[in-house]
Amino acid sequence: MSEVIKHKIDALRKELHQHNSNYYVLDAPSISDYEFDLKLQELQYLENQYPQFFDPNSPTQRVGGDIVKNFETVVHKNRMYSLANSYSKDELQDWESRIHKILDQNQVSYTCELKYDGASINLVYERGKLLRAETRGDGVQGDDVTANVRTIKSIPLVLSDDFIQDFEIRGEIILPLDGFNAMNKDRVEIGEDAYSNPRNTASGSLKLQDSTEVAKRPLDCLLYQVVGQKLPFDSHFETLMKAKKVGFNIPNTIKVCQNIDAVFEFINVWDKKRHELPYETDGVVIKVNDLQQQAELGFTAKAPRWAIAYKFKAEQVSTILNEITYQVGRTGAITPVANLESVQLAGTIVKRASLHNADQISKLDIRVGDTVFVEKGGEIIPKIVGVDLEKRPQNSEPTKYISHCPDCDTELVRTEGDAKHFCPNEYGCPTQITGRIQHFISRKAMNIDGLGAETIELLFKEGLINNYADLYDLKVAQIIPLERMADKSAQNIIDGLLKSKEIPFEKVLFALGIRFVGETVAKKLARHYKSIDKLILSNFEALVNVDEIGEVIAKSVIDFFNDLSNIQIIDKLKQKGLQFEMSQASQENQTDKLVGLTFVVSGVFEKITRPELKKSIEDNGGKVSTSISKKTNYIVAGDNMGPSKQAKAESLGITIISEDQFLKMI
Repeated sequence: MSEVIKHKIDALRKELHQHNSNYYVLDAPSISDYEFDLKLQELQYLENQYPQFFDPNSPTQRVGGDIVKNFETVVHKNRMYSLANSYSKDELQDWESRIHKILDQNQVSYTCELKYDGASINLVYERGKLLRAETRGDGVQGDDVTANVRTIKSIPLVLSDDFIQDFEIRGEIILPLDGFNAMNKDRVEIGEDAYSNPRNTASGSLKLQDSTEVAKRPLDCLLYQVVGQKLPFDSHFETLMKAKKVGFNIPNTIKVCQNIDAVFEFINVWDKKRHELPYETDGVVIKVNDLQQQAELGFTAKAPRWAIAYKFKAEQVSTILNEITYQVGRTGAITPVANLESVQLAGTIVKRASLHNADQISKLDIRVGDTVFVEKGGEIIPKIVGVDLEKRPQNSEPTKYISHCPDCDTELVRTEGDAKHFCPNEYGCPTQITGRIQHFISRKAMNIDGLGAETIELLFKEGLINNYADLYDLKVAQIIPLERMADKSAQNIIDGLLKSKEIPFEKVLFALGIRFVGETVAKKLARHYKSIDKLILSNFEALVNVDEIGEVIAKSVIDFFNDLSNIQIIDKLKQKGLQFEMSQASQENQTDKLVGLTFVVSGVFEKITRPELKKSIEDNGGKVSTSISKKTNYIVAGDNMGPSKQAKAESLGITIISEDQFLKMI
């Protein structure tokens, strides 16, 4: 009897999944809403009667019900990169030129897709079922929002056909304009403030604690990238069309363009037509279509080389500049800020805009009381782009840039060639002190749970911390009396600090906040020197000889370690148990066998993936380059290496080795 029931439940689930896809993805419903609801009620009844057949991916689970108080942080199996942006056709042509130079091929086709304005999401599928939904986070790790994402009806919980066994698919959670307007109408009617824009509302929906509330919102998901090892397709377009066939919501606006002229034509069409769409878009994403060529091009530290976003011209409005204030950054850099009469711009209420530096204020002759033109750079950060001189008040006076720090009253300095003014009171200026600590605890650095910018400022204000090493002296009893603190939140902070002692050396080095030492530079220095002690003892000449470490970075590192207070803080952090040398496990596969050698990787490989091959080169001290030059020592060639690349290598006398020869080399 139970087998018969299970068969009935499975059949109903399959049928309802298909009806969901027909309605929300294909826009071709095959039954009425009433018939659908009857079948859903029948399934719900059977599942209640036979709980042993529960399935988290059942259509009945789309109504929500799970309460999530803390969203678990998960590490992405495949990193989620950002996109490089372009704002002109000249920049797109420069990008195309770089593509051809690296590939050494004339024949490159592109896919053009609209850039959907929503919240990035990564959907993980195993054996054809949705396993997990992850926010982008910092690209390396994000939050598990599966309970909320299951409620979005256009996302298939179970695939209707064979696709790929295990894969990830990425896209944007959006709030269509009609749904957004309806939500705001309801909020205004009950006396609540309207939501500011669809993008922020969609993003905020993913972090609601009650998935039942998420289910009430008309969210949608537009998908644009399938990620997996050795995909059984030749092109990006083919991959998306197959994904669409099995139930994913791939917009019909995607198009293959055979050359850059066709790309420009696509951009021109949608720059005008975008206002007819049911959702917001702020540009076009152009991708190299051929998956092998994508692999050949690879990634920079931040973005894929094979994709770029073209941003539509920003919307511009005028408003009154009421006041100019000044912010101090963690490095002491001063940023002037325009405080504006509130104005609606690109879907958001804008009250402030960056003025960048003294030169920008002088160049545009920006003054308090002016009517200024404001736009969003890339439709994200508001900026002042001009002044309406005809509306300037008669008593207007030129802006006089501040001479002293607004936080500690120290006289500002400005070095030759630097655009910004700086406060030199590095260890006495309150904002610089808290800024360094906030950088230290950030997700990309020590990633300390429970601590945020406001808590750091509160701890500093109460005299409990003066630098980031003081964090490790904190006790639960000291934290509980603070505003908005309780036993559990105080304990979470202490637990987060203890867990941070496991963070690897390269991230600790980045967390120290040495000027010009970002994530990538910190990783290179950590791999080269292996410990903080060896790095401290290094000199200027040795530093500039490290791969990609220039004179500016080298001087900054030397200056940092020449300051006795920094050495004392590092000694205290050592005593507290932080990682100041590469672990044995991280060094196991690292050697100096390839030091001084530059490699270009080309073609398709059998025994090792391209990313693994590149990592092996770097782990053994070598450098990976994307283009062949006189500095190239070896080309590791797989199948389908371009003939022009081979000819160039031979003309320069560069040694071409196989995958097996490389593996033997290391």
